[in-house]
Amino acid sequence: MVDVAAKRGFFTALAEYLKPAPLAALALGISSGFPFTMIAATLASWLADENIDIKAVTAFALVLLPYNAKFLWAWIIEGVRIPVLHRMGRRVSWMLVAGLLVIAAVINLAMNPPSEGLAATAFAALLVGIAGATYDIVIDGYRIELLKPEQLGIGSGMSQYGWRIGNGVAGALALILAEAYDWPTAYIACSAFALFGMVTALVMGEPEREPAEVKKAGGPGLVQSIVGPFLDFFTRSGAWLVLAFILVHKIGDTLANLTLRPFFKELGFTKTEIAVYDVGIGWWALMIGIFVGGVVYARLGMKRAVFLSLVLMAISNLSFAGLAVVGNNVWAMAAAVGFENFASGIGGVAVVAYFSALCDLRFTAAQFALISAAASVAGRVLTALSAGDLIKIVGFVDFYLLTTAAALPGIALYWWMLRTGFVDESVGREA
Repeated sequence: MVDVAAKRGFFTALAEYLKPAPLAALALGISSGFPFTMIAATLASWLADENIDIKAVTAFALVLLPYNAKFLWAWIIEGVRIPVLHRMGRRVSWMLVAGLLVIAAVINLAMNPPSEGLAATAFAALLVGIAGATYDIVIDGYRIELLKPEQLGIGSGMSQYGWRIGNGVAGALALILAEAYDWPTAYIACSAFALFGMVTALVMGEPEREPAEVKKAGGPGLVQSIVGPFLDFFTRSGAWLVLAFILVHKIGDTLANLTLRPFFKELGFTKTEIAVYDVGIGWWALMIGIFVGGVVYARLGMKRAVFLSLVLMAISNLSFAGLAVVGNNVWAMAAAVGFENFASGIGGVAVVAYFSALCDLRFTAAQFALISAAASVAGRVLTALSAGDLIKIVGFVDFYLLTTAAALPGIALYWWMLRTGFVDESVGREA
């Protein structure tokens, strides 16, 4: 017999996901995810197709650094009004401009293939990184302001769904189109994913949750937009400890993920197998992980959910060491990718909700830019500077064991923050 109360509870919970703000977070996530994959896994596949040495492929991780430096120009998004377009709203006008920049940058990368010169490809990829990071600044600020405090967990989950749809579907589509036609055609087609964020902003309009003083002024003053986000964040109790956690918590995960495509090619997987097992099964595993993450978040609360996700993401790196031992086996690949994405889905809900809660509504775009930029900078720098050499020296098995060990300091630091109460003291005033 069906439990009527449980059934009613399920549909009540489902209704929360179908409200306008969480659905908007889903669409925004799609536009946020696709530029990243265009210069990460997808570009690595393109370079591998051109038989570029793995050391050069891993060095291309440097084109992702604009995502880690975006806080340096986030003040422009907070404090500069775009002529004429600003009448549509501060966030909406910047959403349209940033989206157009991404489209132009991705098409430009399509026009600069590696076969015609790595330097031109690297510069074009860097422009995509800058445009994509700028789009992220706008998207993150808009998302946090659009969601109510009680919607942060749901909104984070929907945003992660969207990010993975943009990342996974664009990545799979690029692989399929590259095999059927060529890489430039694949990139040009994928540039359309930028439209999701632009259309969402036009439909939803300017967020209502902006503080009254910001709405009245049309945004923070120029000086306040530069120094205000940093002063607010770093004057909180334990701010430097929180920043240290942000810096180290994702090192192992970033090192592992940025080397996967060369790893799969080394094992002899075809582009179609990568599209089906890495992108396809990985995508579904992540969708399940995000759903489970929402349940875990609701049952355990944000703090314990974050800790659990950190442990699971560390363990997931071991699965790639196991795949390296097994070799070319699609089921082993599916299992490794599936567990990694499942763990990432749980982490995406909990960790993004915590990072969103750290932001003050007066400076959402700038502060989330600082937080998200710091989250993976160490892993990306290490990947670019040493991952290729390290893989050649120790091999993929030991490399992925090392990425597991690299995740342990973040787990230990967060555990200590929980014990000392710094997690509670670090959140923004509106959270």
